[in-house]
Amino acid sequence: MAEENMHKQQIVPLNKIEGQIKGLKKMIEEDRYCVDIINQIQSVIGALSRVQQEIFKKHLEGCVADTFNGQSEKEKMKKTQEIIELVSKLKK
Repeated sequence: MAEENMHKQQIVPLNKIEGQIKGLKKMIEEDRYCVDIINQIQSVIGALSRVQQEIFKKHLEGCVADTFNGQSEKEKMKKTQEIIELVSKLKK
């Protein structure tokens, strides 16, 4: 499965996140209570994190698995370094 097609299922949650962002903007425009705004921000961050995790999982199951089933040691090392860098970013 092509990687770009793999991620189309994330459109639904991203559309929901887009709605949450619009709601967040409206909350700020309406000068809503700080705690309510912070809770909404946390909800958006959580939703984005779930999308990120799903895309990362698909990357490991597809792209990375394909590379490690291949013969090229150079590509395996390149993919390993890529994963190390991604995991480092995910921790932040």
